Amino acid sequence: MLHFNRIIKTFPSVSIPSKSGGRDIEVSLIAQMGHGAGDHLFASISSRQRQHADFIDELDEPSTKLGAPDFDRNDPSSFYSFTVGANGHPWHRHAGNRVFTAISGSGGAQLRFSTASTAQIKDDPQNFMQALHFVNIPADCLFTVRFGGETWHQFVPLTPHSPHPTFFALSCHTNELGGNLPDDMKAQVLSNTATIPSLTELLPPDIQATFDNDNLTPEGVPVTTLSLDAPAGTLHRLACDITRGCMGVLRGKWGAWKDASGFISNAGLISPVKELDALPEESLLHKHLADTHLHHEDTLRLSMHGPDFESIGAKHLLGMILQGFLENAPRSVSRLMSLRNALVKPLGLRTSPLGCPVSSLLSDNADHLFCNKYPVFDQSISDDNTKAAVILGADDKHLSFRSCVEVKITSKHKAELTLANRVHCKNTFGKFYIAAIDAVHRKYVSPKMMTMAADYAIARMD
Repeated sequence: MLHFNRIIKTFPSVSIPSKSGGRDIEVSLIAQMGHGAGDHLFASISSRQRQHADFIDELDEPSTKLGAPDFDRNDPSSFYSFTVGANGHPWHRHAGNRVFTAISGSGGAQLRFSTASTAQIKDDPQNFMQALHFVNIPADCLFTVRFGGETWHQFVPLTPHSPHPTFFALSCHTNELGGNLPDDMKAQVLSNTATIPSLTELLPPDIQATFDNDNLTPEGVPVTTLSLDAPAGTLHRLACDITRGCMGVLRGKWGAWKDASGFISNAGLISPVKELDALPEESLLHKHLADTHLHHEDTLRLSMHGPDFESIGAKHLLGMILQGFLENAPRSVSRLMSLRNALVKPLGLRTSPLGCPVSSLLSDNADHLFCNKYPVFDQSISDDNTKAAVILGADDKHLSFRSCVEVKITSKHKAELTLANRVHCKNTFGKFYIAAIDAVHRKYVSPKMMTMAADYAIARMD
């Protein structure tokens, strides 16, 4: 195939006129990522997308709704993520206009469009084929697409039988009620139950059968190729495609294997952790390990700012804090605990994936439960529900420790979280152990755990 290359100083773009009088199809190439980045990003984003509460996997186009319309505020737009894998997806169209930004896989993508109207197709199915136009996107590229409602489209890998995914995209439906929507679709949109598949109309089977019988190929179909680092049809392009394809396979496997988790931090809502000079007189911890010699004691406190602590109450707030210790444990502390577990397991000491101050939350002891869920040694809740505390801890061969987790609501929008610890060493090894971890425990482990647990609780109050 002959390629006539033009040098473009800005974003390589194409505008495809509609054969039925609709809006033009616009595709722009924005940037090319690092070698293999497309497959890597596809794998990691697909993993995140699958974990979303609104994830749906239909029509070979897994998707999730990231933002719904807000008709009460006169905002009919919605926002989705979606992916198209190595097999592409079927021909289809939507009633409303579509705008999306995507990154192609490491084998590139082919965007197929037909702007034939319903009347034109009914008059002669060949009108569909005569209105075809393909756009080729290179590997690992960031690009944008905009087209009008009723535009038939199909997205597939650039090379048939490619091992690489087509792309992942972020799509904006500018008006979810736009276009000639049937009544049942309008009802779904208004009730916020619409999804990409429910807003999709597949190509009629008889038209699709015509393509299958005719063995549709790009021959005779206008094809526009957009590129950045190398023009189409050159040895440079070929070498680049081979390199990116090989890197894509490796980085795609890495992206699929690596945990694709993310993080949310509420800056400004949590004060820095401070160490108090002594255990407060009213602390519940005074009653525990009181008759033994203490080899370690510390008390740490932070302030939390939230929407309305008084309406939640200290008991429920403390429950969210304890759940935060379980579900939002700092990765760095978990790694330190893994190292610690490997070192002490041969000695027969207890192990836990959680930081020691709250590790007993994973205990199966159901004798004393806080909120009917969390195993504790002791608990206390004030009559006005502005203060709640629990005692955690464990007894091991080398030491016994008790930790007091306490929340105190000081005003409608402010609360304090306190973590106090006491340790009694049973032997010389216990004293050595405490001396070895004292600094990292005070300065990093406990403060990090408290901050992450508080962040978890505040995020669930919004």
